[in-house]
Amino acid sequence: MFIAKVIGTVWATVKDQNLRGYKLQIIQPLTSKGDKFGSPIIAADTIGAGPGEVVMYITAREAVIPLDVKEAPVDASIVGIIEKIDIGL
Repeated sequence: MFIAKVIGTVWATVKDQNLRGYKLQIIQPLTSKGDKFGSPIIAADTIGAGPGEVVMYITAREAVIPLDVKEAPVDASIVGIIEKIDIGL
């Protein structure tokens, strides 16, 4: 799992039938300290995250699992909203 911040939404009038009912969000991957890491990506939103929220996401083949379908053209899925990150040593 990785963390990211939701920075936008993709509006699609036509999308794969297995993605109907899911928002496509633009997310900016973050480091554990909250710094930007790499380029923004598009992820299927399975939990209803909104702009500005910090989220957990998964990638690769596992990204389809939260969609509850056998196949979908998805490389990343948002699977949780992060309220707080506490790094203690």
